[in-house]
Amino acid sequence: MLPNALTLAALLTLSGGASAMTDAALAETVDRRLAGDRTGACFAVAVVERDAVARAYRCADGAATPRIGADSAFEIGSVSKTMTAALLAQLIGQGRASLDDPLASLLPEGTPVPTFDGQPILLRHVVTHTSGLPALPARMQVTDAADPYAALTPEALLASLGDVTLSRAPGSQFEYSNFASMLLSYAVARRAGQPLETLLQERLFAPLGMTGAHLAQTPSHVRAAAGHLPNGEATSAWTIPGDMAGVGGVRATLDDMVRYVQAQLGQAPGADAGPVLASLRATQQPVSQQPPMAMNWMIVPLAGRQVLMHEGGTGGFSSLVGFDPAQGRGVVVLSDTALTALGGLGGLGAHLLEPSMPVSPPRRLATPPAELVDALVGTWQLGPGLQVELARKGDGLTIHPVGQPVFELAYDDAGDFFPVRFDALLSPRRASDGSYSFVWHQGGGAMPATRVRAAAEPAQGRAEATPVAALSDYAGVYPLAPGFALTIDQADGELRAQATGQGAFTLTPSKADVFEAPAYGIELRFERDASGAVIALDLHQGGRVTRGERD
Repeated sequence: MLPNALTLAALLTLSGGASAMTDAALAETVDRRLAGDRTGACFAVAVVERDAVARAYRCADGAATPRIGADSAFEIGSVSKTMTAALLAQLIGQGRASLDDPLASLLPEGTPVPTFDGQPILLRHVVTHTSGLPALPARMQVTDAADPYAALTPEALLASLGDVTLSRAPGSQFEYSNFASMLLSYAVARRAGQPLETLLQERLFAPLGMTGAHLAQTPSHVRAAAGHLPNGEATSAWTIPGDMAGVGGVRATLDDMVRYVQAQLGQAPGADAGPVLASLRATQQPVSQQPPMAMNWMIVPLAGRQVLMHEGGTGGFSSLVGFDPAQGRGVVVLSDTALTALGGLGGLGAHLLEPSMPVSPPRRLATPPAELVDALVGTWQLGPGLQVELARKGDGLTIHPVGQPVFELAYDDAGDFFPVRFDALLSPRRASDGSYSFVWHQGGGAMPATRVRAAAEPAQGRAEATPVAALSDYAGVYPLAPGFALTIDQADGELRAQATGQGAFTLTPSKADVFEAPAYGIELRFERDASGAVIALDLHQGGRVTRGERD
């Protein structure tokens, strides 16, 4: 559920106007983006205008029978956040909330909500992703990687607030946070005094005629579309429990989302929808400027106009909703395949709102350049405690994570390698000196790779390896924040560190009592007392210093 629509903020401001579109013309446009795409994805797409709606259901394999249709309900992911914003706007309209209310005021009494120098997190910070809260709650236990939110409880969600120390004032910097959005979803339902699913049905879906939209209770006349990984494999549906589901748990058909966009453009389906339209208009008003955002809507410059847009993504789906109030034009793109790591749907959405924008091409299988393959062969550090070996196989590559099987990598004409058997992306990067590295994308994260120094290569500018016996001086647990600690131990003659809930990574000595993990920009400086015993450490990362005293 990442904000790929943010990439649209950098689009050039072009001139041109949008013309009326037919179903046939829309299908032809979608095919330019999708036909032959190596993901095998299917799209349900609509262009909404004042007097007409064009629809298309298309698949990468044009010869195949479409596996989606008008009754297919898609996971819309983070587009759900805009619906949570609409519920909040209704509470604000009723005088029961304000964007200037502290988040803490909507949560159970005693919830440990962090502040920065006395400055609280306000609701306006939550709906603009400037709260300072991390992407996910620290106590989120992932028991199934294919359904990561399923085991999360409200108790773990709220308790995770106590694990956070804000590094800057709320409102000062954009940082996309599903954690904050889950808290808002929970808080809105709590303030309204009704379950979130009931709120959505009674206050949004029913008034707008969105008869197939739902969270957990699937209407009898719709069928769940099957989600797919970018390699074409089917994957599990996501479960986001209870009142936290406003972060990304809505499922809807194409026509449901058409009605949603029509309402955003002020086209009421009935007299009883007036209050809903007022709340939708409220969510469209600017709230912050860096980047420009309304209430959970990205405000994107396009051809000299301001359009509102949001993308969504789950494990097996991608979505985009955008609309141009000045032109009375909107677009919906729903995909039964997760495309977030491949750039999402922003290019197609921008073109459908403004025809002068280019259509993003499909990704097709290709043969990688031999010099690129040769440059990437070797051993790389990917993440904490994770090394991988890239090796040549024919014209391509294989990847071998330590302790795991060897996986074959394919290559596409966008210049990326990808595993044939699971969802990830290896994006090569060329430095100014001509050398190559890469970034590994998986599970919504991006990990830069660092080439591992060969055993025979001297460690220039570094201290000699610390004797194994001396490494035991540093072993111990160093609490850095409530519920979060760094555990230091030794293995195979090396010092290791492991943060709570994360994997272990190797530390390299740089000078006396100082160790580094260059791949993560980490430096640890250990402190000794008068007797020479190690008593604390300072963690230096990203310009911040966090102290931990040894337990």
